[in-house]
Amino acid sequence: MSRGLVRESVRALRHGGPSVLLELLSRTYYTYGKRTDADDVFERDWDVLVVLDACRSDLMAAVADDYDWLTHEDDVDSAGATSSEWLTETFGRLPTDALADVGYVTGNPYSDDYVDHDGFAFVDEVWRYGWDDDLGTVPARPITDRAIAAGRERDAERLVVHYMQPHFPSVPRGDGDGVSLEQFGDVSLSVWEELRFGWRDPDDVWADYVANLRYVLEEVALLVENLDAERVAVTADHGNALGERHLYGHVGGVSTPELRAVPWCVTDARDTGSHEPASYDDGTASDGGVVSRLEALGYR
Repeated sequence: MSRGLVRESVRALRHGGPSVLLELLSRTYYTYGKRTDADDVFERDWDVLVVLDACRSDLMAAVADDYDWLTHEDDVDSAGATSSEWLTETFGRLPTDALADVGYVTGNPYSDDYVDHDGFAFVDEVWRYGWDDDLGTVPARPITDRAIAAGRERDAERLVVHYMQPHFPSVPRGDGDGVSLEQFGDVSLSVWEELRFGWRDPDDVWADYVANLRYVLEEVALLVENLDAERVAVTADHGNALGERHLYGHVGGVSTPELRAVPWCVTDARDTGSHEPASYDDGTASDGGVVSRLEALGYR
């Protein structure tokens, strides 16, 4: 059991009482070892792969019909239950030259530890300079802007674009789930802990989750209007549990449909030139800044 899981378990027992033991038992029961049945996204047909962080399949199914430019083709079995697992299993196990023509634009800070930058055509870590302390996350627009710029200016054959939404905090709801780097440490309970302890209504959490997905899909719509690609796939790195099987959020090493079943949607892209991406100060984050960003997202 990891130290992070121990800390979380102690905190859960303090606030949630004996019922959290059911969650520990469930985590143990659904923990998997080496998995071989995950779908390999690199065996699928795409020119641009849009990764929505923490988007479970039924969340996409709830809104997909409202977006006529996007077809929810089927679902896939994710390679991981967390971003770090997905990055490791998706990129880390490929042959050394398999990513040479792939560009990666990402808002996920786990790229610092789980992505071999030298293997890609390029890696643009937008979270290093696009982080918003007020939101406690990387908003979608900087990802869109940098992906559009990459499509127009870079020579990579394939492009992976990793948005941080619909991962909490819910940007459009502004419900205070995010924290600034300065505030972190004073704010320790995530939306999942609040849901676990009965401090948040499950319907309200789901509504925030849906709103965050709609928010990022509007950005994906802007992206595909300003990018040339015959086939764009929209998927996720993992899902979230909202109390099913006594589980909450996403935990490494756990295999359930809520965590592993993610959407596979398809569309195409044509650059209409309708959007001119903003310029950003491409600075770097310190090691402490990386940890703080991950903690603000509820990862550590």
